[in-house]
This record gives sequence, structure tokens and C-alpha cells, in this order.
Amino acid sequence: MTNDLQIQLSWEEPATGERREPLLNVPIAFGREFARLPAEHRGMRVSRMLLNSNEVSRYHALIDWEQDHLVVIDQGSVNGVYVNGQPQTRSVLVNGDTLQIGPYLIAVTFGASASAPDTSPPSTIHFNANTNRPDPSLPVQPLTPVASNFPPLAFQAQKVSVQALHATGLPVDESDYLAIGAGLGSFVWADLLRISGVRADKIVALGLEAEPYARYKRLCLNSQIPLYERLRSNSDSCPDNIWGWPSYALREAWGDLAKGEIKSAFKYLWQVFAEPTFAETYTPRAGNVFDSIDRETKRIGWNQIYRYGRVRVIRKTDDGRYCVAYSRGPGNYAFLVSRYLHLATGYPAIQFLPDLQAYREKYQDFTSVVNAYEAHDRVYEQLEQHGGTVLIRGRGIVASRIVQRIYEARKRNRNIAVLHLMRSPKPQGNKFQNTQRLVKNHYEFQPFNWPKACWGGELRAMLEKATPDERKRLLADWGGTTTADRRDWQQITAQGLSEGWYQITFGEVLDVERDAQNRTITRIREQSFGEKKLFADFIVDATGLDAKVDANPLLADLVKHYNLPVNHLGRLTVANNFELVEMRSDRGQMYAAGAITLGGPYAAVDSFLGLQYAALVAVDGLAAARAPGVQRLNSISSFSQWLKWVLNQSP
Repeated sequence: MTNDLQIQLSWEEPATGERREPLLNVPIAFGREFARLPAEHRGMRVSRMLLNSNEVSRYHALIDWEQDHLVVIDQGSVNGVYVNGQPQTRSVLVNGDTLQIGPYLIAVTFGASASAPDTSPPSTIHFNANTNRPDPSLPVQPLTPVASNFPPLAFQAQKVSVQALHATGLPVDESDYLAIGAGLGSFVWADLLRISGVRADKIVALGLEAEPYARYKRLCLNSQIPLYERLRSNSDSCPDNIWGWPSYALREAWGDLAKGEIKSAFKYLWQVFAEPTFAETYTPRAGNVFDSIDRETKRIGWNQIYRYGRVRVIRKTDDGRYCVAYSRGPGNYAFLVSRYLHLATGYPAIQFLPDLQAYREKYQDFTSVVNAYEAHDRVYEQLEQHGGTVLIRGRGIVASRIVQRIYEARKRNRNIAVLHLMRSPKPQGNKFQNTQRLVKNHYEFQPFNWPKACWGGELRAMLEKATPDERKRLLADWGGTTTADRRDWQQITAQGLSEGWYQITFGEVLDVERDAQNRTITRIREQSFGEKKLFADFIVDATGLDAKVDANPLLADLVKHYNLPVNHLGRLTVANNFELVEMRSDRGQMYAAGAITLGGPYAAVDSFLGLQYAALVAVDGLAAARAPGVQRLNSISSFSQWLKWVLNQSP
């Protein structure tokens, strides 16, 4: 092999689930501070990879090519480097190894420019401290080989033999109900199962974080929605309370009354009564939502239901159930067999604009160009200290929140400007029948991301009855990029335009480059004026998240293996009760929920109330199938369970 060796790295961002698969030249430096990573090593340009976690040292590790071996070298990091689960200070890497740096699990494969690596077992080589070369006087110690045969070959079949699972010698557990994702969608489903009579020890939720709202909370904080700010959600959309009463508005009003804050308490009640015609729509505070979920997790025994695990594949079994192969940590693998399976994996990836992704890969600059859903508080800290110009891409609710955050930063430093790049003007809002959405300054306003009738009114019924082609047209009419109808946001935009620190520009992006002063240059083509260059210190991509099947390796494998249909948006095709009908087996059923089902019978799938609706119809399906422990709720049992919720008693 030669010194210009390329290797493929692949991992999922722990914070966002974004899949990253860069093909890089060796040497490669890893760390959390770009400035601390070497630009050159032994006369060669270094590929610098920024890993955004406090568990990663400023300069953590280096992959280099030495004496016919690819080697990873710990740079004196605090938390160490692990190869295939084993701590190493220097270790040879072979094709297929897993490298762990902080919370990042990075698979290492060799690119096309490399020769075939030695297939003999990898070794740990001791190096001379003075020459930084292998020391032949010290013994070579074999490493633990990578578990490259997981999942086993049996998973290539359409139906996996349960006996073959036990024959592997790996742990095999069983449960009646299995929720994959362990996020809000899984929590809502498990919550309703518990309310419907299923014991906690019959349910398993597999995921990467114990708090079901952990990833959602992180995305909120990253997109500049602190805990005291309000979410774009309705008062009675309560993920902790399937009945929706008492609503968040009533709870917040009661809390303020208890503190003697009578004016604000009545304000919330007035909002709910008069919205949206005479008052701004009430929305709950993020912190109140998370606190209420914490209470419900304790009530239903979520700590007994949740298990840490990254699911690799899902298969049908030869006895009519389902099996998942999952990892419980580096080198720690297991299987779980279940009759009823629920998929709620959320948004698998950040939707990064291609030209911005190309810029980051070219310049290895993860500081100037950021996604709104990444941790990027350093952008606002830098602006508050030194001022600067920010270019915003996207004009939905996330863009509105970013503008508000910059407006707050301008109170500390007036030398901050915003260029808001939009692809085209928005002269008027979407129309449907006799209604049309409001537009101001090219923002399209709506209280929530869908018309309210999509949740439980006539639009929901209309979508359920529609054909796939009709659904495509209806979703296009009802959807689109909108932002919340908040007066403070409209006032900020109007003030920025009048004062000149906020400007809106329209055009198609041709490319993004960097100048000699390390400022970004966005070259655009305007509709009537030719090409133009926009200079900015920072670019914030606020275009959203990606939930297409092909962005999630687990779902992509499931669709490919069983030839499952996907809808026009590239998401899973589900029945009106959210069942994956093609995955039905002799003894079990599989359901899905959340953003991975958008384009089907329900529009607001990624909302709190949408997750609850999906759980309701799915559990109704389980009750109809006489699933073990599931009792259909009636007026008496529902009221009884509500009283238990009020008294904070276990279901």
C-alpha cells in the first residue's frame, strides 16, 4: 500500500443520528477543536475530522500509515481510544475494524485506492518513543478480531430460524411487544399499552438514550429553543396524557395562580378560548413538556421497559414472530424475538444542503458552516464578541427561531447583520378550497405545521379515504414550509428590514467557497440580475431534517430485504391503522409511527398528537387481534385509568 491511502469511515452522529461516510486520505486527525488538529504530518496534508462531543479531547487520535500497516495512535486523550471494544494506545487497523472515540463508533473500511490488506489477525505493535517507529525488540501482541460476522448469515434468509439464533451462543431474549427507537413515538405506544393493561415486563423499548425525549430535547436546544421557550404544539397535545386533559394551558394557568400570577394565568385560558381569531395560539413551554414526560415515565415503569441497544437488522422468524439483531456496546451483541413490533425511529439524519456539505468536505470547516440542528452555540458567542454577518438558508420555523436568537445577540453587539437567502419570493400562501395562508415578508404563517383539521377533523378523514395520488395532491396543498404565526417574530423581521441589519435575497446557489480571510462566499444566480456573491462569516442551514427510508440503514435494509413499498415521499407505506401490512406474519404484526410514515393516511405524523393518534389506532388493531394483555378501553376503564394518571398511580 502507498502513502496516499484512502479509507472509508462511517458512523452515525450520536447527537443527531446523521449518517456520515467520508472517504479520506491518510493521515487523519480526530478531535473536538479544529484549531488543535495538525494541518500537516510528516510533510503530508492531514484530513481533519471534528467530533463534536465533550468526551472527545481537543486532539484525540491520529490514523497514520506506518511500516506497511495502518495504525491508530492515541494522542494522550482523556477517555482513550478503543479498537473493537479494546482500549489501545497504538493499534494496527484492518478492514472492518470498529474505532471508538468518545461516543462515536466509527467503522473503518479501505477505499478503492488501497491494496488488499493482510487478512492475518491484527496486532498491537510497540513503538520506539524516540523514532516513532515499530520497535522489533518488543513482542507483537494479537488483537481481538472484529465481529464481522454479525448479524450471522442466517439473517440473509426471509425467515430466520429461532433455533439458529440460540446456536450462535449469543444472548436471545423474548418479549410480547418490542418498540424500536425508544424515543417519543415508542414512549407513547408503550404508554398506551400500559394503560390498556399490558404489564411493563412484557414490553421492551430498544434505543440509545434512556430519556424518551432526549434527542428531541437536544434538537430543540440546538435549534435555539431553550427550555423556557414555547414549542410549536397545541395545548391538548400532551404526550404524557392520552386524554389531553388537563391541557398544558390549564396546568400552566394553575401553576401561575398558585404563585399569585393571576394576569398570566387568565391570559393562557383566554388564549385557548379565543385562538386563533382573537388571540395568539397557545403553545406549551418546552421545559413543562419534558417535566410532564418525566412524571409519566416513572408512572408506567419506563426504566423497566427501556434497554440500551442499536438495532442492526429486523427479520421475520420461522415461528411467525420477529427478530432483531442489535449491539449493546462495542463487541457486545444480542438478539430479541417479539410477536408485535413497533417502529418509531424518528428523523434518521439532518438534511444538509448539498452545496454546504460539499463546502464542509472540501475545507473541513465545521465551524463557519453549520446546521441549525447541530450544536452551534459558538456561532452566537462569536457574534456577541466580535460581530459579523450570518447567512441563513431556509425559511421555516427553525429559520424564524435563528433570526430571533440573532436579534437577542444584537442587544449585546450591534455589529451583527443577517442575509436571509431564499430560493424564490413567496407572494401568496397556499390555497385549499376557500382558505389561504397569510404571507408577510415572504414567510408563510400557520399556527402549526399542518392545518388543525388534519389532526382529528374532516381533513384527516379526507386523507384516510384518498388514493395515493390524491394524498400526494392533498399533502402538497396543506403542507409546505411555514412558520408559527407569532407577532414577536413578525415584529423582529419588520424591524430588521427597516433598520437594514436584516436583508432578504433570492437566488439559486451555484457553489460555496472560502476567501483568504476564511469568510464564506456563496455564489448565486438571481432571477433577473445574473450572478452575485454573498459574503458571510457564518452560514446556518435551517432547511430541516431527513426522514426518507434510504437515510436510515435499518429501514433501508428492511425495505430491500422484504421488497416493501415506499410512498411518494420515500417513507414507509402503512395502512390506516399504521400497520406495515406486508410484514404481517403468522403470529405477529408490525406497526410504524412518526416522520417515517409521512405521505400515508395521516398528515401530522411527527407531532405529539400525531404520535398519540398512531398509537391509538395501532393498539386498537392489537386489541382486534387479541394480542396478549391488551384490553380495549371503554368509558369506565378509560375513566379509571385517567384517575390513576391524576393520582400518579401505576396503570
